[in-house]
Amino acid sequence: METLREAYALASKNNGAPEVDGVTFAVIEAQGVEKFLEQIHDEPMDRTHVPLRARRREIPKDGGKVRVLSIPAIRDRVVQCALKLIMEPIFEADLQPGSYGYRPKRTAHLAVHRVATAIVQCKTHIIDLDLRAYFDTVRHHLLLEKVARRINDDEVMRLLKLMLTASGKQGVRRAV
Repeated sequence: METLREAYALASKNNGAPEVDGVTFAVIEAQGVEKFLEQIHDEPMDRTHVPLRARRREIPKDGGKVRVLSIPAIRDRVVQCALKLIMEPIFEADLQPGSYGYRPKRTAHLAVHRVATAIVQCKTHIIDLDLRAYFDTVRHHLLLEKVARRINDDEVMRLLKLMLTASGKQGVRRAV
């Protein structure tokens, strides 16, 4: 429950639009956050948790392209955030200090500062990787195999698989 409370606090900080179910944070708080969290807590234990269909929104990009974002239901956002809270420290321990993309407390400004410092120290080799469209094309079975090497919890892996497959056979939902 502690993890779910923290996940709810983080999700509610972003507020965000309601999903297709129309449930808002105000509705949840009016009915009782603890009751809501107990239901979310019980669903994975009972193996009854099924992610709801996400509302899709297209965001224009340069060159006439669009990025498709998904707006998951609040209950799914909370479960996703709980999974993140559980898994992130495990994978964070493996990452190099010079890696900045998609990492907590690592901003673009910090990355630029690190590059500037390295230049002053005459370090001139930089590795820049762009995983273009990775989140749109990642194959679930390969991702799950990699994650299973570090996560030895069948329930966490089952929930992760449910979240991944809610978006189709490949790709990862991007939450707004």
